[in-house]
This record gives sequence, structure tokens and C-alpha cells, in this order.
Amino acid sequence: MGSTNRLSTGTPPCSSRRCPGVPRGLRRPGAIDRKRGRRHLSCGQTPCCHHHRNGQDFRYREHGAGRPAAPRSLRGPRLWCGGRSVRVSPWSSSDGLVTMFLSTLTPKFYFALTVTSSFISGLIFVFEWWHFRKYGTSFIEQVSVSHLRPLIGGAESSPPAPAAFSAGENETSRQNMPECKVWRNPLNLFRGAEYSRYMWVTGKEPLTYYDMNLSAQDHQTFFTCDTDALRPSDTVMQKAWRERNPQARIKAAYQALELNNDCATAYVLLAEEEATTIVDAEKYFKQALKAGEMIYRKSQNCHSQSPQHEAQLRRDTNVLVYVKRRLAMCARKLGRIREAVKMMRDLMKEFPLLSMLNIHENLLEALLELQAYADVQAVLAKYDDISLPKSAAICYTAALLKARAVSERFSPETASKRGLSTAEINAVEAIHRAVEFNPHVPKYLLEMKSLVLPPEHILKRGDSEAVAYAFFHLQHWKRIEGALNLLHCTWEGTFRMIPYPLEKGHLFYPYPSCTETADRELLPTFHEVSVYPQKELPFFIHFTAGLCSFSAMLALLTHQFPELMVIFAKARAAFQHQRNFSTEHCGEYGFYPCGSARLQWG
Repeated sequence: MGSTNRLSTGTPPCSSRRCPGVPRGLRRPGAIDRKRGRRHLSCGQTPCCHHHRNGQDFRYREHGAGRPAAPRSLRGPRLWCGGRSVRVSPWSSSDGLVTMFLSTLTPKFYFALTVTSSFISGLIFVFEWWHFRKYGTSFIEQVSVSHLRPLIGGAESSPPAPAAFSAGENETSRQNMPECKVWRNPLNLFRGAEYSRYMWVTGKEPLTYYDMNLSAQDHQTFFTCDTDALRPSDTVMQKAWRERNPQARIKAAYQALELNNDCATAYVLLAEEEATTIVDAEKYFKQALKAGEMIYRKSQNCHSQSPQHEAQLRRDTNVLVYVKRRLAMCARKLGRIREAVKMMRDLMKEFPLLSMLNIHENLLEALLELQAYADVQAVLAKYDDISLPKSAAICYTAALLKARAVSERFSPETASKRGLSTAEINAVEAIHRAVEFNPHVPKYLLEMKSLVLPPEHILKRGDSEAVAYAFFHLQHWKRIEGALNLLHCTWEGTFRMIPYPLEKGHLFYPYPSCTETADRELLPTFHEVSVYPQKELPFFIHFTAGLCSFSAMLALLTHQFPELMVIFAKARAAFQHQRNFSTEHCGEYGFYPCGSARLQWG
């Protein structure tokens, strides 16, 4: 029962058990090689060795029926195992193909390969760095977690609840993880007279869409009510506050004035957005004040008639307070500071329940401009209370007053020798308290970071609040000699007191972890948002940087020593081929383990 090949050759088959060329059913039980290297009685060949010659596949061919010898250029490497030569077919595995392919490559190919890999890895590194600086996360890690992890069946952890942002004025009850609450900036600028002029000069948009959307919501809350449908002018203004296009809002304000010349909210919109100077804005606000006071007196007389009239009275009160406050800010910007202080004091006495508007922060800034430090201390004594919400303006103004008492004579060298006095200790503790509340402010006061126009809304303890405070109060710190020097010497000591600010604070609640996300929504894109605590670079940035450096080094070595690098690549491929052959084939052919095998081409 032989094959056609066996009958045509006339060569008797080998009957040894150890000869892989004989089917298992045809082997004679007695034909056993008792010693490796003994010739078979039936075929007269050394076992196993001649089955490798000329690239024969001895598993399916009999002895003596091999194909002609292959050309020398296509012969495989010669493996020496146990003192015997074995030629391996270069086509017997994929490694042989790789070896023959690498042997035909030139140094230019290796140089181009390393340069291309270095360039691609460099692009990945730059993109990763840009994504981390802009969004605070690694792009590769984000894609892996959100897209690849569910595909491979990994445990998908539930995402954390998104940070809630609200523009309300009353502080909610604090929890273990305080809510990232967005507040109206008490010192916000005028859109037409300040924000728009900045955009005309620089070509950069100072306000984000998220910030302007919050302002639109505030305007609808402050300046509209349920009875607006009864008055055509108020109905038009109700639509105007919802418009996204500034020109459409201005056009609607003029339509409202055509219907009612005493529409206070229409004058407010024109003062905020159409007026290109503070003087023009003040004129519009004076007209709004005249119309607002008249409407407010009418609402007071009939507010008890129905709930709708009560809602209208609240709306008219909001309009009147808003107009008086902006008029005081106009007087402050035009240099009439004492007049501005008087208007703010009268407003706080007339409407004491509207403390959530933070009018006292406007008063603090105006009093500091007058250098009336005793009046500033009196305002702080009233509002720097444990039951009231804190702000950067309150904490840093308190630190400024205490630093003013010792800053002129303060010297780090002298203090290190004699120690700190009681007044200096109080000043340092006040600075530490302020820095713990908002750690972003000192970099702006010390001019380590550049300032931008403050947004219309701020996040307490965030970078947006730091920008708003430093924009208006930097001049007050510079006016007091030595105050910035004392701040520079002591502010970093705060971080030693709170090594884990996200878990536990010293004088305040732990620092909220959601400030970075909210600040990126509030501040313009060209501003580099300050992050606290500073994040470590993700793993993939280090990985891509190392990959780029390694591939660039290989490209440089290939360019300087092309022949040496080619020899190294070929030797590496040959070594890998030898290792794979030893593992896969020698054990099957009876040569495993091959302790001293060497490759030889020939």
C-alpha cells in the first residue's frame, strides 16, 4: 500500500520508528535506532539529516524522491546541531521571508524608516501635549477608556456626576463635595464700552458663549415677569433678552421705546450694549433711572392687589437696584469716586435684603481707591463673617490690611534671624487664609501670569474669580509699599499646611475638583487656565516623548553610521530566525534542545 511516488522510485521505504518519513502504520516494530546516527537498514541514510537536504518536505516524500537542488541564492541557512549540518528552507517560516527581505534593504531605507517613525511619534506627542494643556486630560487615555474599553469587555466604571453650574444668588447648603457654583461678577464690565472695544482692537472675543448665555438667563430673571404680556413694550423686551445677535437686541430695544418712551429695561439694554463709552452708558442709565423710579412707585401702590402685582414689584425693584448700581460704577470709572461711594452706601441702606448682589465688593474697591482703610476695615467687620459666603475680595482685602501694618519694615533676612513679631504672624496667617481660599490669585498679583478682561460670571475659588479680583485690585497692592514682597515671601507656605487640598482643608472646605472645567467654560480660549492642584503629566505623554526621542536617536545613528546599522538589523533578524527555528523545529526533529547551534549561509 504505497504511494505512486514510492512505487516509481523503487527505493524501499525506511521502516525505522524514528524516521518521520515513514507513515506510522508502515513502521516495523523491530527497526529501532539504538543510537543516533546509525544508518537505517532499509534506506542506508543517516536518520533525519538527509530529509532536510534540498528543501525536501520529508513528512510527505520518501527517500530518493526529492526535487532537484535549489539554486544557491535560494538556499536556506545551514544549522549545526550535534556536529551535523542541517540546511533549513528559507520558505519554511515567515521569519525566513523577513530575513531575505531585510538582506535586500539599503541604508537609505533604514534612514527613511527611522525618520518617518520619529516624525509620526513627534506629531502624536505634540497633539497629546496640546490636548492636555487645553482640556486637562490625555486624548489617548480618554479614547481608550470611553471607546476601546467597552469593546474589549472591560469593566466600565460609572462616570462621575457632572458638575452643576447655577447662576443663583443664594448659597446652597454645603456638602462633602461642594457644588461648583457660578456667581454674577459684581465688577463686570460694560459690553459696548469695554468688551466690544477690546474685541475691535485685538480681534479676540473676550466673552465665551457659556458666559453670555448665563447673562441672558440673568436678564430674563431680573427684568421680566408674568405680567409683561399686558404691556406691549415689555413683551418686545422679553423677546429681546432671548436674542443671540446683539444687533437684534438693540433693534428690539428701539422698538420697545417707540411703543413706550418710559421703558426702563430698553434703556438698560442700550446702555450695556450700544453705548461705546462710559459717558454714553451713563446717559442711558440716567434715563433708565428716571423711568424706573416712576414705575417702581406705581408698583408699590398696587403690589398687594394680586400675586401678579407682587411679581411685577420684584421685577421693578431689580431694575431699579441694577440701574443705581451701574450708575455708581460709571461714576467710579469716570473718577467721581466719592460720589460712587455715597451711591453704594445709600443703595445698601435702601435695599438691605439684596446682599446677594455683593454690592459691598464694589464699595470695598472704591474705598481702597480712596485709601480709606478705616472704612474698609469697617465693611470687612460686617461682611467677613463665618455665616456669610466668602470671596477672594474679602479674604485678600483682609490680608492686604494686615500686611499694610508690617510690610514697610518687613525683611526676610531680618525675620529669619529674630523671628516673626505678632503683627507679622497675623499678616502671614491672613495671607495663608486668602491663598487657601483661592490659590490662583498670587500669580496674577505677582505678575507671574498675564491678565485678561474678567468674565461676566465667576466661579468662587476658581481662576475666573482670581482674574476678576486681580484685574481691579492689583493697583491697590502696588500702592502699599512692601505688600507684594510680603506676599511673594509667604504665599507658597500655604501649600505645606494643606498637602491634600482635594481631601481636607485647613480653614475652609476641601478645594473643589470641578473648578477647572467651569473656568474653561467661563474664560476665553486664548487664556491659559490656572489649575490647582497641579496635575501630573499623563503616562502617554511620557510614552510618546520617549518613543519620539528613541526613534530620533535611531534616525541620527542611521544617518551617521548607515553600514553599521544595516549590519545590526540583519544580525538581529538572523538571530531571531535562529531562535524561532530552534524552538519550533529542532525539538520536533530530535535535536531539541540545541545548546550550541550556529547559522551559516551557503
